Amino acid sequence: MIGTPTVKANGIEVGYFERGSGRPLLLIMGLGAPGGLWERHLEGYAGRFRCIVPDNRGAGSSSKPKGDYDTATMAQDAVAVMDGLGIGEFGVCGISMGGAIAQRIAASWPDRVRGCVLTASWAYCDEYMKGVFRMLTLTRAALGAEDFARMFALWLYSGRTYAETPWVIDDHVKGGAEDPDPMPAHAFEAQAAACVGHDMRGGLGGIKSPTLITAGDADIFTPIRCSEYLHGQIKGSRLEVFEGLAHTHHWEDIARYNGLTAEFLGGC
Repeated sequence: MIGTPTVKANGIEVGYFERGSGRPLLLIMGLGAPGGLWERHLEGYAGRFRCIVPDNRGAGSSSKPKGDYDTATMAQDAVAVMDGLGIGEFGVCGISMGGAIAQRIAASWPDRVRGCVLTASWAYCDEYMKGVFRMLTLTRAALGAEDFARMFALWLYSGRTYAETPWVIDDHVKGGAEDPDPMPAHAFEAQAAACVGHDMRGGLGGIKSPTLITAGDADIFTPIRCSEYLHGQIKGSRLEVFEGLAHTHHWEDIARYNGLTAEFLGGC
């Protein structure tokens, strides 16, 4: 994006934008998505936090190198943005793959992370989840943008959203079909490889900051057992379950999610 600020990290350019004022808050988006998808959350955060929103490598305004990515390197990318801005301590909130990256940050820079929110995330991929990411990669390569968006929506949203607010699904499909700057196939595959390769077993004890974990109990993409595992391994963590909602519970009940996470991070 023209005019987007960047920092150099690990041989690439990492694009980011800022919004709001207050305590610094690093916001990390998930697989296949630019940081701009935080927009609806920023409406609730920007009045309380200085929000720093990077694009993960492969997405948005950041470089899109070829070859597999990994969450450790992507964590370094994000922290390089904070370093470039001269920010020492900060809160971090990550959704899905962003939550995997946030785990790495909280464990590797425990003296800098004031509080951590992990949303619809996981510590490692079991065989089911490996199959999920494998099929995502295959179907994205095989389908057109609109058909892929329609298929992906089935994995992301709950039956309640389909029944009660079907226009949300329509907007999701329209956004995927009309994206003027879609992620290249090689970058999506590289991010998916980072998701599959993420493994924090034995490393979650390094997370010392207060940690909030949110999950939808109808999530078939990253099943609730993934969040329960994180909760059991991160000492003192708090698990909040969104009943009847799915992977995108942070959008499906954004009022509760924004209020809950802002209150938690504001108290860290």
